[in-house]
Amino acid sequence: MSEDAFPDVRWGRHPGRLVLRPITAVLGSRVGAWCVRKLTPLDHRLLRRSRGRFTIFGPVGVPLLLLTTTGRKTGQRREIPLTYLREGDRLFLVGSNFGQTRHPAWSSNLLADPHAWVTMGGHEIPVVARRLTGPESERIYQSFADYASNYAAYRDRTDRDIRVFELTKR
Repeated sequence: MSEDAFPDVRWGRHPGRLVLRPITAVLGSRVGAWCVRKLTPLDHRLLRRSRGRFTIFGPVGVPLLLLTTTGRKTGQRREIPLTYLREGDRLFLVGSNFGQTRHPAWSSNLLADPHAWVTMGGHEIPVVARRLTGPESERIYQSFADYASNYAAYRDRTDRDIRVFELTKR
């Protein structure tokens, strides 16, 4: 891994639009989102044990990392697997929370303390988060929706402003 780049850790190769489109359509449904939420604890354990190398969603899944934040109420480290997109030396996260009415806790933790860590490809990397707003936030969210259509469904399902974050290495 170079000093100025996050590791490229996609498990397998991109499945292509013909495979990804029906998968994300299912994930965008309420039932699909419920299933993913139920599988997340198992996936979390696999990601933790493999230090961000493997996921139960396998090579046809979206790229995942483990985000570790500091709990804003407890001060304890909190870890969660999340989908990310990359542009050069920046990673992006979306606090969609499957279109639920509440923001995910990790996004509130990042607002309270933007210093966090990502684990990917066997490396824990210190990062700093910045919440995106306006056209930049919209552009990144649209990139998520273009990659996986379930993000468009999540936005349609909630009235809240879905938070979008940029991560850079500290």
